[in-house]
Amino acid sequence: MTPSYSKLKIQMLNTIIIAALFALGSCSSSGKSVTPDPPVVTGNTDPAQYGTPFTGVPDARDAVIYQVNMRCFSSTHNFQGVISRLDSIKNLGVSVIYLMPIYPVGALKSVNSPYCVKDYKAVNAEFGTLADLRILIDGAHSRGMSVILDWVANHTAWDNSWISTPSWYAQDASGNIISPSGWTDVAQLNFKNTEMRKAMISAMKYWVYTANCDGFRCDYADGPPADFWKQAIDTLRNISTHKLLMLAESDNSALFSTGFNYTFGFNFYGQMKTVFSSNQPVTNFDNLNTTEYTGAGESNMVVRYITNHDVNSSDGTPLDLFGGNSGSMTAFVVAAYMKGVPMVYNGQEVGMPTKLVFPFTNQQINWSLNPGMVAEYKKIIAFRNNSVAIRRGTLVSYSNSNVCAFTKTSGTETVLVLSNLRNIATSFTLPATAANTTWSDAFTGASVSLTAQVSLQPYSYIVLKK
Repeated sequence: MTPSYSKLKIQMLNTIIIAALFALGSCSSSGKSVTPDPPVVTGNTDPAQYGTPFTGVPDARDAVIYQVNMRCFSSTHNFQGVISRLDSIKNLGVSVIYLMPIYPVGALKSVNSPYCVKDYKAVNAEFGTLADLRILIDGAHSRGMSVILDWVANHTAWDNSWISTPSWYAQDASGNIISPSGWTDVAQLNFKNTEMRKAMISAMKYWVYTANCDGFRCDYADGPPADFWKQAIDTLRNISTHKLLMLAESDNSALFSTGFNYTFGFNFYGQMKTVFSSNQPVTNFDNLNTTEYTGAGESNMVVRYITNHDVNSSDGTPLDLFGGNSGSMTAFVVAAYMKGVPMVYNGQEVGMPTKLVFPFTNQQINWSLNPGMVAEYKKIIAFRNNSVAIRRGTLVSYSNSNVCAFTKTSGTETVLVLSNLRNIATSFTLPATAANTTWSDAFTGASVSLTAQVSLQPYSYIVLKK
């Protein structure tokens, strides 16, 4: 979504709505339950498969996601600018690249938002051609990285060709197509219309076949009803040649049951902000580690971040919000290691000091900034990629008001993480199971003997393993 959207208020309402829809099914105007359509059957209408489906898509629990905003990623503001940095993205430790919307942007009533889609089956000429997109995805695959596309299901541009079929859109009492509340640049789709739903799902399939993508990040997933997502994901999963990753931009854990691998860590980000700005206790994360995973399966994960395109534009950079370079790194350690899949927004790794402001056309990331910070991100991500305990282990929290402290255990591997989220030195009392024990530094391998307490410098972290 664009930063102008009042996302948190809308989510609170829609979390309730979607939970009800999922439990009861959507209802027709007669009040009767509507059975979701079966998976779309397209016969021979699906396009031919481009390329070879990628076999290296990671287990959902193991991913490191990297968000690319083409408009500010490079001086060329296009796919070629991303292609030229694929090695740098890979070297960061990334396994999944998430591209913001690649589709033509509507002009009618437009604010030039990439989430205002004019054509679901076309490439925005601003970024290049379908051939360029294929080169990008092929290049990622050849480096062992998956690529997911941003999908905007809830609404379209006013000059999308679908507008010529008004029944595909929500209407007021006078038959006028309406916008979602507060978003006048787009038109609200009608998910009671079976043909619209089929066209939407067909368009999603189109990109799996035509560009060989590896899944979708689904924008404003609280908007469409849960039975639509079930229908769409069931259909996509029936493409047996592809292993697809599906990310819901929603904090509603009920969406796991519709087939999504991931939900979005809005609450984690919000809690991190209050820890830093309002001195809220670090122990508040413990509740999130339960509530965000209600109803989750073994492989379902919450994507946790300290910035993304929305909040970077509206709230500020991680440096603004989380205590500069050192503070933001302690926040990222928690996001990457505690309980979730980490996402890095382009420019975060170089400590970009200025906001990337919507509609993202006037900024350019300076990739030469802070090579030391890039090295630190690589170090943190590399350990995650090499540690089964961090990615999949059992979490036990020992946090206090200032320090996020926990162990992650899988088999014979245990990792102890201490991250001081305050700009003051502190002494942390270890749990009895960790006191007076010997560990190895997770990054250097050096032996570390613990006593009953550990001294932590302001905005610092310690990661140990045994």
